[in-house]
Amino acid sequence: MQKQPLTPQVIALAQRNGIVRSGDLKASGIPRAYLTRMVQAGRLEKAGRGIYQLPDKPQSETSGMEIVAAKVPRAVFSLLTSLQFHELTTQLPRQIWITLPQGSHAPKMSYPPIKMIQCNIDLFEAGIEVHRINQSEIRVYGVGRTIVDCFKHRNKVGLDVALEALQEALIKKKVSVDELWRFAKMARVTNIIRPYIEALA
Repeated sequence: MQKQPLTPQVIALAQRNGIVRSGDLKASGIPRAYLTRMVQAGRLEKAGRGIYQLPDKPQSETSGMEIVAAKVPRAVFSLLTSLQFHELTTQLPRQIWITLPQGSHAPKMSYPPIKMIQCNIDLFEAGIEVHRINQSEIRVYGVGRTIVDCFKHRNKVGLDVALEALQEALIKKKVSVDELWRFAKMARVTNIIRPYIEALA
């Protein structure tokens, strides 16, 4: 008798939250095995280990972020992914860029592809913003911190990308020079970023 309403319940959950985690079903009293049956029936598709979504769900720029946030809640989206989130780059990153504290193990995920950066715990905690996408809570570095990180890791993302982001952020007034200096001092890149700030500010 109870099996009839389960599929609509799970679909409603996926529509409301964007994704369904196997752990989400426990609160609704739905057996986890039901997800496997729905995948076999074509009603859901597996997006990652323990993460499911509707098969007709359009892949947005933030779909991968939602999946990573569900699997690695401590991760902070950074560098190219953060630039894309803040609309400060023309780049389309092929990987989801995240930062974790020094000594963290790289998350084991088949999808989406991840690029991990590590930093000490004090720097890790600085500049984190919390946003909601659908029903997912994501942690992403703010504009000032992200730009400074791009200069710090310019060998990984490209100096041209860092310069584009700095220029866009200043033109759009998404960041102040004081904020940039504050994070540059923390990341020890003041000498690197100084001439570019002075030229553009």
